[in-house]
Amino acid sequence: MQAKIVLLPGDGIGPEVVSEGRRVLDAVARLHGHTFQYDEQLIGGCSIDRHGSALTDEAASKCREADAVLLGAVGGPKWDDPSAKVRPEQGLLALRKNLGVFANLRPVKVHPALIDASPLKPEKLAGVDVLVIRELTGGLYFGAKTRETTADGHVKVTDAMEYHDYEIQRVLDLAFRLSRGRRRRVTSVDKANVLDTSRLWRQLATATAAANTDVALDHMLVDTAAMQLVANPARFDVLVTENMFGDILTDEAAVLAGSMGMLPSASLGDGGPGLYEPIHGSAPDIAGKSIANPIGTILSVALMLRYSLTLEQPAASIERAVDLAITDGCRTRDLGGTLATSAMTNEILNRLG
Repeated sequence: MQAKIVLLPGDGIGPEVVSEGRRVLDAVARLHGHTFQYDEQLIGGCSIDRHGSALTDEAASKCREADAVLLGAVGGPKWDDPSAKVRPEQGLLALRKNLGVFANLRPVKVHPALIDASPLKPEKLAGVDVLVIRELTGGLYFGAKTRETTADGHVKVTDAMEYHDYEIQRVLDLAFRLSRGRRRRVTSVDKANVLDTSRLWRQLATATAAANTDVALDHMLVDTAAMQLVANPARFDVLVTENMFGDILTDEAAVLAGSMGMLPSASLGDGGPGLYEPIHGSAPDIAGKSIANPIGTILSVALMLRYSLTLEQPAASIERAVDLAITDGCRTRDLGGTLATSAMTNEILNRLG
């Protein structure tokens, strides 16, 4: 097949790990007779420096025209002024809206050989295989925002958590659908004891379960979910939640895998290109040192092949190659090893068939 892929390396270690992801895509193309055309664009801080915008209209247009988008990371100390009118994160939020990707999928699996890399007790990690589905284009991050100085001289700010019923329903539908390829258990996470948006979320989740009786549903408050993710993570199968809750819980779940560098993500909508990225940030403290873990990006490439390009066999072969490399003791520094970024990718490519 032929596919157009936009690369958005971004900031910090983003260019390093995206380069490794491209190497894996090139290997897949050679092994399976595919043709991948790449178009590299700017996003985040580097785009602000060049264009004064975290995502230009041209870059957004190129992404919409592609079959898939591979992103590295955005942000860093250089652009870390909270009062700045233009910030790197604006590019990422704008990209998600532009592409209409409303669901962020973050699989969290614990490799048996990496159990010791996690601070949790080994018995807590046995059998952990969670798919977190985070609503991506609603909630606090996109709701109305105000800032004013009150009559007594104080500053008052608001961030509105806004949701339409259809925004909630489509991500719930996806969660139930994907659970059928797993263990058919969905945990819907909310804060229904406090928030009206969560009460609507719980109402719709209950109705969705009633229409999908082959899938078991349980509701869980977000504070309880945060505790259970470290106390009893194996209890979860598919976990679905709103934007901010999902952002926090998935970063917490990274501790299960031993490193944020291990975890991939896929952001999907109703057709159009998907957006694929590792969940780690730009890690400016290690940028340029060739020690970043490329696995989160490489596994994101596997998700791209699976969900956007419908190439299941190559996707599964990448995941197997990563598993074999880890089993054989290949480790970057974040996992207690010594392999450089490219050397880790080489080990994975050597096992790719």
